[in-house]
Amino acid sequence: MTVRWGTVKVGTHEMRVYMGVPDRPGTYPCVVIAQHAGGVDAQMQDVVHRLHREGYIVAAPELFHRQPPTGFDPIARIGLLKDNEILEDLEATIAHMKSGRSTSTVGVAGFCMGGRVSYLAATAIRGLSAAAVFYGGSIMKALGDGLPPFERSAGIECPIIGFFGAEDTNPAPADVAKISAELTRLNKWHEFHTYRDAGHAFENFISPERYRERAARAAWAELLAFFDERLKRAI
Repeated sequence: MTVRWGTVKVGTHEMRVYMGVPDRPGTYPCVVIAQHAGGVDAQMQDVVHRLHREGYIVAAPELFHRQPPTGFDPIARIGLLKDNEILEDLEATIAHMKSGRSTSTVGVAGFCMGGRVSYLAATAIRGLSAAAVFYGGSIMKALGDGLPPFERSAGIECPIIGFFGAEDTNPAPADVAKISAELTRLNKWHEFHTYRDAGHAFENFISPERYRERAARAAWAELLAFFDERLKRAI
């Protein structure tokens, strides 16, 4: 089992990617992890390790790579992102995961701002087999030019699973209901889970005030079952 930092070229930029690749030869499903506001930190790296142990090629790109490494708080850094550049980063990551390897299906999972990125990817990247959204905020807002992810929902071609906290404010339960209603109207396969006594970032074990063990365990089990069904069984 090999997990390490690597580098992917995106246009004229070098983007670091935390990536796990199985050591044994074979054909493997791929998962892109979209980071939360804290970057590809200990929690995001743990997600890579956990999915890698389940038999996936996994990669978490550093989406802040076009920005100076210091001098901005996480919220300010999110505001500097652009949706078209995010999609370029994801496409480059997927191409890198597939390069020189026998791969099959591709999925994406994102947390916090990455949940929004995962939804965006589902609307715009062709060939995805599954997308998982963990408490993705600001899905109704655009970054840079173009439509917000919510207004791109008609372009979704893969199943989406979502995990949300009943006490979250971004997305608030009303936002989750609005997104679900739009996906239902468009006849898009989706399954949303909302956990009581949980707010934003309930999977984030490095933030004790936010982490909720029951919700985190339940959501992770659902994620594994979803990816097993949509990514592994399609090989």
